[in-house]
Amino acid sequence: MHATEFEFRNRWWVIFGVFFAAFGAYNIDHVNSAQAIVEWLARRAGTPATDNQLRLIFAFGALLLVLAAFLRTWGTSYLQADVMRDRRVHTERLLADGPYRYVRNPLYLGNIFMAVGLGLMASRTGLLILSLGMNIVVVRLLLREEFELLRDQGEPYRRYCAAVPRLVPALFPRVPSAGDAPRWGQGIRAELMYWIMALAMAVFAATLKIAFFWGLFAVALAMAFLYKRPVTKADPPPAAS
Repeated sequence: MHATEFEFRNRWWVIFGVFFAAFGAYNIDHVNSAQAIVEWLARRAGTPATDNQLRLIFAFGALLLVLAAFLRTWGTSYLQADVMRDRRVHTERLLADGPYRYVRNPLYLGNIFMAVGLGLMASRTGLLILSLGMNIVVVRLLLREEFELLRDQGEPYRRYCAAVPRLVPALFPRVPSAGDAPRWGQGIRAELMYWIMALAMAVFAATLKIAFFWGLFAVALAMAFLYKRPVTKADPPPAAS
């Protein structure tokens, strides 16, 4: 079930393919998912749908994107730059600090939040494609990482997996701190794309002007390419307690 080496090395294009399919679904389903949610809620309440209700749905999407950006920035601030950009799985270094004390895959968890948030800009079918597609891709990628980490790290990594949840964060740290200091500047630079996407959604929620959203979204994509790394990168090898 885990991803092939080709999938892992080309994960940026795999993710891009999921987004392309999701937004391409407007060709067969012309109803925006957020609009559909608002109209469904209005029918249930017996009241007309309003723009303010639509703004609230998109504001929720912006909140999910902020959460995704924060998770990824927090996790990335504990990584080395070469690990973030590399197309290979890194298994030579153990790490258990920051978000990795609560959840094994904070970067991938951030991608799931991002997919649901941006899915509100897609059609009903597109939201389904993006949410399910991202979950499938994330699970396949993290299972490949876990396979290689378990092979190379053995029992220490097995103990870490037993202590720290894979994707649903624990409320409290599950392993002691390794004493690493976060490099927040590095994290923010690496994940700036996610922060700009969150801004794009927030601006759209406030204005409902699609040109503002796509303009900022284009800037976000440009930032990803300028940083010269995949949008979805591997989480680092975590440490066992």
